[in-house]
Amino acid sequence: MRIATIEVDSKTRVVIVDDTGENYWHVEDILPGFEGDMLDLVEAVSAPASMLKTAGPGQPLAGRRLLAPMQRTVRNLFLVGKNYHEHAKEFSGSGFDSSAQVVPTAPNVFTKPASTIVGTGADVHSHPEVTQQMDYEAELAVIIGKGGRGIDKADAYAHVWGYTIVNDVTARDLQKKHGQWFLGKSLDTFCPMGPWIVTADAIDPQNIRIQCWVNGELRQDANTADLIFDIPTLIETISAGIELKPGDIIVTGTPVGVGIGFNPPKFLKAGDEVRISIEGIGTLNNSIM
Repeated sequence: MRIATIEVDSKTRVVIVDDTGENYWHVEDILPGFEGDMLDLVEAVSAPASMLKTAGPGQPLAGRRLLAPMQRTVRNLFLVGKNYHEHAKEFSGSGFDSSAQVVPTAPNVFTKPASTIVGTGADVHSHPEVTQQMDYEAELAVIIGKGGRGIDKADAYAHVWGYTIVNDVTARDLQKKHGQWFLGKSLDTFCPMGPWIVTADAIDPQNIRIQCWVNGELRQDANTADLIFDIPTLIETISAGIELKPGDIIVTGTPVGVGIGFNPPKFLKAGDEVRISIEGIGTLNNSIM
């Protein structure tokens, strides 16, 4: 099941989208009394695939603006660096990695502020006054449904509500200059997300294809089977001392093929188009402004 946040008559609405991506139903018509946003839905409904049943023909999605599914109500946005084997090698060889490890022995976890989040179709600002080395990173994101602290790997998937796509846009020069990742990852609009959330039962996150194109050129093409630390390990690691809450997002890392991995590097510039597709979820499209 696909659940999206859209704009209808200048109002934000949470909707169910059919498998064709062509029609939608308002959640409040399916769940009597519901008046909230996506976070409210995550908190209210633990198993949307079994509880939310659409009826009738729905309404056409064409012409409606798709917003980021979680928007700025996100409490925590956790991201993981160097989490694909081949990407860890390309990053370590790029000159932008300040660590001594090629393949990490534990997850490298950092964060972005919620103010970076924008939806599919939104412009991503190039910030030329701040950075000249803007990069893309196609990533699978996990939406937490059931919170908890000290979650064991064996129980981790029971805490997952759904999945979406994130582009972890990065200013590489800032990342290298400051020796930490927060500033280079956190410029406004640097977290495109969407186009919607698919519920946890919709895909097998351990074996799905992830691809990224820049101006029609395929740059990244990998499978989540290449993850160094899988989703249960990430949930166990983060929740060990931090209580995860419904709506928290864990972004699992990017595969090989980012701009810094080329010789010479292929950084983004104003006018570029970035398209990211993940099997079973959909496609996230953004222009660089």
